[in-house]
Amino acid sequence: MSTVENVDAKAIFLKSYPKGEPQPAHFETRSIPRPTLNDGEVLLRTVWMSVDPYMRGRMRPDVKSYIPPFSLDEPLDGGAVSEVIDSKSEKFAAGDYVVGFAGGWKSLHKASADAMTKVDPTVAPLSAYLGVLGMPGLTAWAGLTQICQPKEGETLFVSGAAGAVGSLVCQLGKKRGLRVVGSAGSAEKCAWLEAEGGCDVAINYKEHRGSAALTRALAAAAPKGVDCYFENVGGDHLEAALNCIGFGGRIALCGMISVYNATDPQPGPPNLTNMIGRGVLAKGFIVSNYMHLTPDFIAEVAPALAAGQIKFRESVYDGLENAPDAFAGLFRGDNFGKAVVRIGPDRL
Repeated sequence: MSTVENVDAKAIFLKSYPKGEPQPAHFETRSIPRPTLNDGEVLLRTVWMSVDPYMRGRMRPDVKSYIPPFSLDEPLDGGAVSEVIDSKSEKFAAGDYVVGFAGGWKSLHKASADAMTKVDPTVAPLSAYLGVLGMPGLTAWAGLTQICQPKEGETLFVSGAAGAVGSLVCQLGKKRGLRVVGSAGSAEKCAWLEAEGGCDVAINYKEHRGSAALTRALAAAAPKGVDCYFENVGGDHLEAALNCIGFGGRIALCGMISVYNATDPQPGPPNLTNMIGRGVLAKGFIVSNYMHLTPDFIAEVAPALAAGQIKFRESVYDGLENAPDAFAGLFRGDNFGKAVVRIGPDRL
């Protein structure tokens, strides 16, 4: 069993706010004090941490957002699966594994026991609780079921289809009897999406540069038009989707990763008026709006995952010091599925 004495207490600090793509110079690994527990708290050794696109928005202090920006010269934070190594709460004992929206970017941290949820490594790999069974999974499930509200036989288009969110959206769509079209940035990703990831057609957007070419590819893959669009990318993808959207179409606005590193304001698509004549509904959302539906999400996805009906991919980085590269890779399209960082072994 792990003890505080054999955990090297370190964290990744944000040295400066990125202008454009995040670079290693924006981050620094530093030693941190070992936390002292108060009643109701647990001491945690981080085993897996998550890197997610939303974190880029927390590095823009001048942009108003739903979550406060990271502070300079302070440890970053994010989702993590951790091992309890000491507890001053009746909820958890040493050796338990927990997941929460805190502890990422650190090797050792403390948290309120009420903010943690116990996870079972015999049900799924620990890292899965940061992906298909975690925040990205709930994001996928909620955006599809609560906003797109698809009907059997409709066509679903998913951008960023090989990512943590998009890959589950595709599979949940196929499970509901939809024609699923996904977009991804490599032949390998597209092959997996068509073989295992729930897509009837996967479009390699790097072979269809620009909104006009992407529109032609999407129109060929969705000859009856697009009924539901799950938006993860923005830019040309949104313009192509609006060109192909059908009457009464629904758009779940989850993310627009193509513009997160933009240094100047990006113009909106020139065809927004298509939404008017076609009666299209578009709604932006964040996963915290749907946390109350977690039991419904788990009830559908966990059994399907255990039965092998849902597949997931991961891009694994080893070591806390490689977390900045894992994060930057999200915006280069390096990740295939969920990007996770292994901070340490399951047990020391």
